[in-house]
Amino acid sequence: MKETNTEEVSTRKTSTRENDLTQGNIFKTLILFAAPFLIANILQSLYGAVDLFVIGRYCSAESVAAISVGTQITQIITSLMTGLTLGGTILIGEYTGKKEFETVKKTIGTLLTVFFAAAVIITILLLLFQRPLLTVLKTPAESFDLTVQYVSICALGTVFVCGYNAISAILRGYGDSKRPMIFVGIACVINIILDFVFVKYCHLGVAGTALATILSQACSMGISIFYLKRSNFIFDFKLKRFLPDRRLAGKLAYIGIPISFQELMVRISFLYLMAVMNDCGVEAAAIVGISSKYDVFAMLCATSMANALAAITAQNIGAGKPKRARQALWYGLGFALAVSFLFWVWAQINPASMIQVFADDKAIIKSGEPFFRSCSYDYIMVTIVFCLNGYLNGRQKTVWTMISCSAGALFLRIPLVWYFGNHFADNLGRLGMIAPFVSGIMACYTLIYVVYDGRRIAK
Repeated sequence: MKETNTEEVSTRKTSTRENDLTQGNIFKTLILFAAPFLIANILQSLYGAVDLFVIGRYCSAESVAAISVGTQITQIITSLMTGLTLGGTILIGEYTGKKEFETVKKTIGTLLTVFFAAAVIITILLLLFQRPLLTVLKTPAESFDLTVQYVSICALGTVFVCGYNAISAILRGYGDSKRPMIFVGIACVINIILDFVFVKYCHLGVAGTALATILSQACSMGISIFYLKRSNFIFDFKLKRFLPDRRLAGKLAYIGIPISFQELMVRISFLYLMAVMNDCGVEAAAIVGISSKYDVFAMLCATSMANALAAITAQNIGAGKPKRARQALWYGLGFALAVSFLFWVWAQINPASMIQVFADDKAIIKSGEPFFRSCSYDYIMVTIVFCLNGYLNGRQKTVWTMISCSAGALFLRIPLVWYFGNHFADNLGRLGMIAPFVSGIMACYTLIYVVYDGRRIAK
């Protein structure tokens, strides 16, 4: 009994020394912790790009359309998982900050069990309802069967996607953002190799791309579990550890479900924007498509910083250091704004060069310049929203962030898109202002809430 206690204490000291986000220079801690988040997000964004590139190079236009539509389905699933993932990170971060390591173990077991159950449910629902869902999305008839094939195979690999996300959530909450980056890097390399093997050499087409995706995720999950077991991680992955704790499962749902809901609402609102722009003609559709690619890269730093802030805030709040958590917020916000500002400057000075990366058509470039100049203000505004929400999520104020983001999507963005789409369809500059206008309003009332919350804590 004595030896066990000594070993436990030794393990705790090593873990906290390596993963403690509550000590040291806050700016250095934040940047070192956020950098792997950014790299991992960049690697993940390559997944869809490589799949589309390989299919476009070696297969038909129908296959390209199938991947494009199928990816929309998988992105919705990813959005739903985001809540549970971040919820797990926040919960584990809180108990790690409190040094309640037995509770950390129970939380990990509960999280993994919940993710497995969610994977089974999602798989069944996708297999049952994929055809009606694809019909609602107006999937082209010539690509319908190929899209069903793609979604079916991806659905069978949901357990691997959930497993990888669960392990990443655990590690990040425990203060380790480097290993999730390595695991997603492994998945990315395997995915690229298998894409070429299955599509180019085995001629499996859309099915090959789907198989490459789920097999790469399976390998990443398997390697991560093997590595953690060999490195004496706090959780030993024994079967008896997977008994869910009802209280912790309820807490995970309370934190995670609002985040999932807000992600879903935001995605729906942007899908509606794309639908309206598609009705404005081919040029408008091309412009919004190109703009969305820059949105992803311009906001990668903000997204990464928001996730890092959630974990750092959770640990510091758990450790009774709310002032340090708020310092992390302002440092993170300043850094993310500096990066977003560079993209905004590019869009203001030479938007044509941004469009030319993806399209040489003069009409698209001419029509796209005012849209890019106006919508690029969202790079600044949404960065503020993301970072503030990341801090609030770490404070477990996820119900507030859900209400905030859902209200912005349902009561501001969608009605404005409908109005401007019907009355100013030929003025892409005005349409481009919708996103930054909505994000600006959200940034204002979220900032007011953060300041109010800070004063309440100080008392």
